[in-house]
Amino acid sequence: MDKKIDKVVLAYSGGLDTSAMLLWLKETYGCEVICYCADVGQGDELDGLEEKALATGASKLYVEDLREEFVRDFVWTAVKANAVYEGVYLMGTALARPVIAKRQIEIARREGADAVAHGATGKGNDQVRFELAYYALQPDIKVVAPWRHWDFKGRADLIVYCEKHGIPDTASTEKPYSMDRNLMHISYEGGILEDPWTAPPEDIFLLTKSPENAADTPQEMTISFENGVPVAIDGFAHGAVDLLEKLNHIGGEHGIGRVDLVENRFVGMKSRGVYETPGVTILQAAHRALESITMDREVMRLRDSLGVKFAESIYYGFWFAPETEILRSMIDRTQENVTGNVRLKLYKGNVIITGRKSPNSLYRERVVTFEDDAGAYDQHDAEGFIKLQALRLRLRNME
Repeated sequence: MDKKIDKVVLAYSGGLDTSAMLLWLKETYGCEVICYCADVGQGDELDGLEEKALATGASKLYVEDLREEFVRDFVWTAVKANAVYEGVYLMGTALARPVIAKRQIEIARREGADAVAHGATGKGNDQVRFELAYYALQPDIKVVAPWRHWDFKGRADLIVYCEKHGIPDTASTEKPYSMDRNLMHISYEGGILEDPWTAPPEDIFLLTKSPENAADTPQEMTISFENGVPVAIDGFAHGAVDLLEKLNHIGGEHGIGRVDLVENRFVGMKSRGVYETPGVTILQAAHRALESITMDREVMRLRDSLGVKFAESIYYGFWFAPETEILRSMIDRTQENVTGNVRLKLYKGNVIITGRKSPNSLYRERVVTFEDDAGAYDQHDAEGFIKLQALRLRLRNME
């Protein structure tokens, strides 16, 4: 570890880990510690943070409201890309990390800090996501990752350490699982969920009702998009944060957006996670439905062929990498005509598309109809098309 650190900006939540880290950083480096908490929609978890930070030795605390930027620039980008990791995970945690890291570096510059610190463990993805962002934005920044360096073996040791030093309001017992919350989702992992055969207990879920207990009456709604960005629900315009919060609530009432998966972490191990992502689950279905009538076939295939790479870039932490910047530009270009309305029905965990329309629609009823098409399409043309497609197949068995 580099001992020459004068001032560090710590990504701080006020929980057990980062409370211990605050004091450990001061003891280990003899440095000033500035705490920073990003508000990305974790709600009442922010209550009392300043008092905790200052009582534990921080020189000051920044609480930065990043909700608008998070949804507008990160969540909506993932929606436009239909970005899904390993076919299931909508990446609520992965998308929040670059916006958090970006503001942390901005604060470090403002404060003249020579280092930043985070609370991610040495086993997970978040250490990679934070640090790749730090180095991309500030190449000479020093990074301190206490979980990779201190002597504590687990959270039980941290509890003893905090009690010994009189650190206030820390946990006295370990939770049976860990949780990460933001405007896009809530994730649960670890503890009782580490056995992939163990079903998640119903009482862990905070955003969604179980499909069995969801509303017995389906709810129909219309979502409007402009250039791939959701802008209105049932004809009423909403800002980014308000729209996502509203869809989270509505989707949760109908049991939408629960996922239980075993994913491949970037560091190499498999990890079981349970997620609630009601609002974006609705938006993904609606967005794809609108694209089906507004997006050219080959453009869609190209975008989808790069979708796996884009999702991996987000999941692995390469948001600020040049290849990801190029992909984001390409995705924005594909969305230029994705404007219109999608009607859907929510029922017992299902998002059911019932209609879609757009002023930019490429769907032509007079061409596709089974009735008299009045010369819009000459069916005789299909014969030559099929024979040309079949030529290589015929050549395989031609004498």
